[in-house]
Amino acid sequence: MSSLNRLIVVLLFDGVDLLDVTGPPEVFALLRRETGSAQSYHVVLAAETMEAVTTSAGVRILPDLTFADAAARSIDTLMVPGSVEVDGLDRVHAVTDPAVVHWVKELAGRSRRIASVCVGAHLLAAAGLLDGKRATTHWSTAQQLAADHPAVEVDADPIFIRDQDVWTGAGITACLDLSLALVAEDFGEAVALRVARQLVMYLKRPSGQSQFSVPIEPVSTTRRMDDLRHYITGNITGRLSVTDLAEHAHVSERQLTRIFKTELGMTPAAYIESARVEVARNQLESTDDTLERVASACGFNTPDTLIRAFRRKLNTTPTEYRSRFRHTRHP
Repeated sequence: MSSLNRLIVVLLFDGVDLLDVTGPPEVFALLRRETGSAQSYHVVLAAETMEAVTTSAGVRILPDLTFADAAARSIDTLMVPGSVEVDGLDRVHAVTDPAVVHWVKELAGRSRRIASVCVGAHLLAAAGLLDGKRATTHWSTAQQLAADHPAVEVDADPIFIRDQDVWTGAGITACLDLSLALVAEDFGEAVALRVARQLVMYLKRPSGQSQFSVPIEPVSTTRRMDDLRHYITGNITGRLSVTDLAEHAHVSERQLTRIFKTELGMTPAAYIESARVEVARNQLESTDDTLERVASACGFNTPDTLIRAFRRKLNTTPTEYRSRFRHTRHP
């Protein structure tokens, strides 16, 4: 397929998340600059009409063509951003306008591949494009996606997932990782990494990379839970057994487990492992320490324990993680 035929259509509709729309085209624009040739994409924004569309940020964007016009073309990649609303209880819900869903289904039939950005996965699911497929979305709406579409295998952890010709991305900035993965598929890993450097993304994250890290876990609702989390962080190389934590919090071991389950949705052991993986990630990104030193610094003690934890939490190894995420030092 000629590079001039690589038409990327990004959907526009009222309330769409602004970064979902603007992030991927920025990646694709840098591709042309990096390659210095016509080998690139032609990105257009499509909407119901040619009127300006108001995004969730209040910024108004003009489309390049209508959905109907786009349906008359051969589309290389259809990119579907998302939109959310917040109810009176501060709960986030993905929005699926039936009119937009109709055009998603229509345009998907004209596309070589389809990619959703963030909660755009809900639009793909509503159009029946994710049935029988594994998909991800922003963690805040993953439960909604699973409940509304039981035929979809929802995995809220990876930053993006590819299942045949359908790609789904996780929240917000993961749209850059997804876009880089599309570039890598079309033009190779070396080109994608050059684009990543221009974006000051030190490297391109693998799809198995978790969209979670310990600092952004849900904020606890009690001072006691906050104290426990700070205690774990401050004693990350210690034993940190359930008994130790229960004694620190002045509760029984059973009550401690209940507190973690209720407020963080995980066991104390799972949280401690996540905290240690987070420390290990920082070490691998910013130092040249051996795996033995990294394991010791984060409380895993042995490289084997560190490796097993990385496979469980991030679906990768410490060595692969470092090769992709090690910060480049400049003189």
